Amino acid sequence: MLSCHVEGSKNSNCQIGVFATYVSARGHAFIDRALYLPKDWTSNRERLQQTHVPDDVVFATKPALASMMIERSIEAGVPFRWVAADSVYGVGDVERTLRRAGIGYILGVKGNHWFGSWATDPLIAGEAKDIAAALSENDWRRLSAGHGTKGERLYDWAYLALADLDAEEFDCPIAGPWTRGLLIRRTIVDGDLACFTTWSPKGTTMQELVNVEGTRWRIEECFETAKNEFGLDHNETRSWHGWHRHVSLVMLAYAVMASVRYQANSLKPKKTQCRTRSSLSDGPYRKSGASL
Repeated sequence: MLSCHVEGSKNSNCQIGVFATYVSARGHAFIDRALYLPKDWTSNRERLQQTHVPDDVVFATKPALASMMIERSIEAGVPFRWVAADSVYGVGDVERTLRRAGIGYILGVKGNHWFGSWATDPLIAGEAKDIAAALSENDWRRLSAGHGTKGERLYDWAYLALADLDAEEFDCPIAGPWTRGLLIRRTIVDGDLACFTTWSPKGTTMQELVNVEGTRWRIEECFETAKNEFGLDHNETRSWHGWHRHVSLVMLAYAVMASVRYQANSLKPKKTQCRTRSSLSDGPYRKSGASL
């Protein structure tokens, strides 16, 4: 799964980057990054030249940068079926890119984002927060979004399938119907809501959607570790090349750590292996002359 995120450094040296993180059962790590330049930068050619920004760099929104990173991942053959991102990317470029590529998504949206259904009974129409408020308690299910530092991350969830659409309408390479939906997460303690627009193959369960959304917190873990252990925010770069070199080295270090961690966790401790061999050789099969 791919996850997109915006991260900025301290106000005294403000640089905003858009990052893509790859998340799987074997671990997670950064796989791409892009430096966001606001319009007051891209419209000032003298400033761009002073900081060695390439001549072909033009203004691009954060969703546009994320969309380009997704396209690069697809072109590079990175295997992924889902993309999750926060409300910065909820509509527009990212949605179009993923639908055409046949990739499911769970993208955060604001509470005032409008949703409408068709061919459902009853019809659903309105802002996300109002739709959530109209749900009955029977519409909510308590599900885990995965393990966290304090155990299972339990929330109340509601899912509304809004429409089934044929993939051919979006030039999608994966044939068949896809479902556009609204996923709502409610915090157990205070009832705080988070809303997501979803796109998934028809028949995808709510638990699978929750699992995908739940993996998005891994990118927060990436940033915390990258800052504390590898100095992601410990730089005072003032040029295009300086920012990319520093961030790329941090990404590489994190990827190496993720690989080493997976390999280390895959190995059984030697004492465990010895105990296993001993228990087999001293068991009843030895007495009967059987060998293993």
